[in-house]
Amino acid sequence: MHQQGPISPPRGASLRTRLTVPVLAMCGTLMAVMQTVVVPLLPDLPRLTHSSPGAVSWMVTATLLSGAVLTPVLGRAGDMYGKRRVLTGALGLMTLGSVMCALSSDITVLIAARALQGAAASVVPLSISILRDELPPERRGSAVAMMSSTVGIGAALGLPLAAMVVQYADWHTMFWMTSALGALGVTAVSWAVRESPVRQPGRFDVPGALGLAVGLVSLLLGVSQGGQWGWGSPRVVGLFLVSVAVLALWWWRQLRTDQPLVDLRLVTRPRVGLSHVAALLTGFAFYANSLVTAQLVQAPKATGYGLGLSIVATGLCLLPGGVTMLLFSPLSARISTSRGPRVTLALGAAVIACGYAVRIADSRDLWMVIVGATVVSTGTTLAYSALPTLILRAVPAEQTASANGVNVLMRTIGQATSSAAVAAVLVHHTSLVGGAPVPTLHGYLLAFALAGAVALAACAAALTIPGDAPEGTRRARGRTWGARDEAMEGA
Repeated sequence: MHQQGPISPPRGASLRTRLTVPVLAMCGTLMAVMQTVVVPLLPDLPRLTHSSPGAVSWMVTATLLSGAVLTPVLGRAGDMYGKRRVLTGALGLMTLGSVMCALSSDITVLIAARALQGAAASVVPLSISILRDELPPERRGSAVAMMSSTVGIGAALGLPLAAMVVQYADWHTMFWMTSALGALGVTAVSWAVRESPVRQPGRFDVPGALGLAVGLVSLLLGVSQGGQWGWGSPRVVGLFLVSVAVLALWWWRQLRTDQPLVDLRLVTRPRVGLSHVAALLTGFAFYANSLVTAQLVQAPKATGYGLGLSIVATGLCLLPGGVTMLLFSPLSARISTSRGPRVTLALGAAVIACGYAVRIADSRDLWMVIVGATVVSTGTTLAYSALPTLILRAVPAEQTASANGVNVLMRTIGQATSSAAVAAVLVHHTSLVGGAPVPTLHGYLLAFALAGAVALAACAAALTIPGDAPEGTRRARGRTWGARDEAMEGA
């Protein structure tokens, strides 16, 4: 195993060194923008592409599936072959997908392009791993917090930006813009980010990657399409059975291979495993905010609660949340430094629950909707900034990217489950408005209550994560874990 500490920057590279954090943050924001920009297009894409709404929905599903599979795979590849190299490749695939979307109106090409763009989901865990390797401890916490916040910042910026482009220009223009930004990101990373010297050389676990891909695709496809295909349909039940069987076999093999794709011995440690559980629950709670808010404020006024806002106005309602995430990321780093990241995570989950309490108290007035959504975003900032810090403190440096990749995967599974759960709640609570079924206010309030309850569960999970031990104790414990793992491998 080859491991070195951060190396000193060469002479004349001071500007590049100062730009490392801003460049990586830009790439994280760009990734989130790329995931969001297609949302305003969804109602019009069946007409624009001469395809069905079901086919168009795959432009979102394909990105979700490929991102879920590629995030842990590319994280492991980054630990083995170089994090900047893999990060540049992921940004390149994202840019290629944007170019394909800009050049085509064929739904098959668009779905394939969006699948390529899913590789960008690995940008944040790879960037966080680079920051761990390159920054001194006193700068690392705030940089990681900023990097984690780019997910929400990019989503808040992407929706109104895409809505304005769609409203005032040809829809292909939006993808030309993301293509140019993607090319800028590739160039900036190549120039400003040095390759990390921390590696874990070995042989890449191809069977493990294939098994994880089949298991995750089966699971997430069943979750994302269950509402449309029917939860009891043979297709959905079959997908879940395949997922359980393949992931069980994959888990068994990962414990017995010398160089696994995912080190499950790390996952079973309380500090890592409980952090992953908290990530899944936080992803569920966070995603319901933007998902439900967008639908609620666009509902027609005839419902009695809807505001009838345009997609541009809807995006502007979510914008304060993105600004708040930017402003609160330094605070989250300071709390983690003084109180520990598990306290920050628990506080963030509690704030998310408070935000949903505000939504339940009043979801009719626009200003209260914005306040509630912004409170949820504030809690998300605290929680999302704490999660990678927990992982950084619990895993060896040479496994940072793969461990953070798994943590991001758990957030993705939480978001997919949230989407399915919220859709199920709203479908079962509808009324006819102008002859069309529209979710009732009671349905929205139930969705808020569900998300708030999951946020409280995330808070409880965070409080059960073991706290930081003194530095000497952590070193001794690391030696004990290493000896235990070697004994298990020998057995």
